[in-house]
Amino acid sequence: MKEPRISMNQESNTKVLENVRIGFRNFSGKEGRYNREGARNFCVFLDQDLATEMENNNWNLKYLTPRDDNEEPQAFLKVALQFGRRPPRIFMVNSHGKIQLDEETVSILDWADIQNVDLISRPYDTVINGTEFRKAYVQSLYVTIQEDELTEKYYDVPDSAMGSLIQ
Repeated sequence: MKEPRISMNQESNTKVLENVRIGFRNFSGKEGRYNREGARNFCVFLDQDLATEMENNNWNLKYLTPRDDNEEPQAFLKVALQFGRRPPRIFMVNSHGKIQLDEETVSILDWADIQNVDLISRPYDTVINGTEFRKAYVQSLYVTIQEDELTEKYYDVPDSAMGSLIQ
């Protein structure tokens, strides 16, 4: 995997995160132990220097508890997707090009074999229980997926079997 690159767009106040590793994917918005129904999100894992910088700018970061005494806590940023009045631009990329995903199709990323992630995150500043913090929302997201041999082999085969089964 390439080295992650992070930059800030001062005009739009957005963060550009390239070549990042994500986890805790819930693009479908399913209810779970740590997620309410309909809340679509994922987490971006951060190195300690970036985590410190982002915390100093009020980004709401969390930390994974280390598995053993030799590990440092792993910082991560929870990033939300909302398809309301300002929907994100989300693309799935493979060796044949890219396809834009929408609210109905984005859940495919929950189980995709991800090779690379680039995203632009826009901040939303809020106060909860007297504490100011900055929440991250997806503005643009490009997810490159790893294709297996059979997907590559049968990519150009038309999906015509369904038509013959229906008739």
